[in-house]
Amino acid sequence: DRKKSFENKFAHDEELKFKVNAKRNKYLGQWVSKVLGYNEDDQKKYIQDLIKADFQEVGDEDVFRKIKEDLKNYNISEKDIRLKMNETLENAKKDFA
Repeated sequence: DRKKSFENKFAHDEELKFKVNAKRNKYLGQWVSKVLGYNEDDQKKYIQDLIKADFQEVGDEDVFRKIKEDLKNYNISEKDIRLKMNETLENAKKDFA
């Protein structure tokens, strides 16, 4: 029972982590889309592209690289991107609290 309980908790924690990251990516996609001046349809597509980019490798560097590349002509620093990534992650965590 103890082993099964641990496995269930692990599975639940991983699912929650996935949902939080997906929500963070949605918030990031909304922010980048606003910077880029996208309309609602383009924003939806960009959010999906950002979520797909997050599957390239473990961690957040794949998302960071995509955003950095997409905003390279908009005078937004790496530091600002990372701050926004942290801010949106905290907001996403609150959504699931």
